[in-house]
Amino acid sequence: MDSTLDSKLVAKPVEAGKLKKRVRSPSLLLPSSSYGLVSYKELPEYMKDNEFIVNYYRANWPLREALFSIFRWHNETLNVWTHLFGFVLFLGLTMANLIEVPQVLDLIAFITRSFPVSGNSNVSQDLVLGTASNLIDLKPITASESDITLTVTPVTRWPFYVLLAGSMFCLLSSSICHLFSCHSHRLNIMLMRMDYTGIAIMIIATFFPPVYYSFPCDPQWQFIYLGGITVLGLFTIVTLLSPAMSTNKFRPFRALLFASMGLFGIVPGTHAAIANWSNPRRNIALAYEFATSIFYITGVVFYVSRVPERFKPGWFDLAGHSHQIFHVMVVMGALAHYGASLVFLDWRNHQSC
Repeated sequence: MDSTLDSKLVAKPVEAGKLKKRVRSPSLLLPSSSYGLVSYKELPEYMKDNEFIVNYYRANWPLREALFSIFRWHNETLNVWTHLFGFVLFLGLTMANLIEVPQVLDLIAFITRSFPVSGNSNVSQDLVLGTASNLIDLKPITASESDITLTVTPVTRWPFYVLLAGSMFCLLSSSICHLFSCHSHRLNIMLMRMDYTGIAIMIIATFFPPVYYSFPCDPQWQFIYLGGITVLGLFTIVTLLSPAMSTNKFRPFRALLFASMGLFGIVPGTHAAIANWSNPRRNIALAYEFATSIFYITGVVFYVSRVPERFKPGWFDLAGHSHQIFHVMVVMGALAHYGASLVFLDWRNHQSC
């Protein structure tokens, strides 16, 4: 009797302790250690996506804790960093290419000339006299130089920057989604939609450089192919905006939609290869595009099959699971397509109508 009563008295504080441990305080002032990682079975239903990733989940974390969890180990850490690294990489490539644009070079030169290089420098005097000296030193343009000036026109680069912008948007939206989707059901749905939209936009953007530069003298084909992929991409985005499409049930369907967008590229790709068959840069461009396709297809196979964690549940919770491999393949594919776009741009530099 006494032992039974004692066990009941001891059990009460234990149960209270369990209850206290499971309560998630909304306060943003609590340290990160106050929010532990949970297992797949403890997740709310809206977060259950891959049953082969067993542990190290974040669930219902405040935004501040989710933000600083970028520096903690959990099963989304590498998902965040792989695409965040890709975003920074493409941002650097964008800046490097912008520096090569004459207008940007002129702006940078003007800004750097505005800074004094010694204690005796006079900014106003340097600007005025520098401009005057440049005007005085101007020499007459010869007939041959005039002809070159009239015939050489800068290549339109906006399709190239469409590719870079689309890639950066996709990679950044993916990182944000993986970092903050643990906050709440509502935010999870919003970020998933943004993530899928980013993928569709990136696929659309990849079409612009090859199509635009492969048919420089055929605007009708540019319109047909770029218009076609844009319409297909918008259809994909509208379809995936449905909350039901964000669930685990429609994972293969989502992959099918994105794959159909990629397969659409076979038509303009074949057309461009035939139309430019004699161009010596054709094989180089095709090699880059082939590598791009291999990277993307490999990533999709891992994404759908959930290998290797399917064979060893729990072994790849932190590193090496399928979604991380998918992310790496996306970045590698984007880099390969960037290389192809440089070839197309150089191709266009040596071709005119």
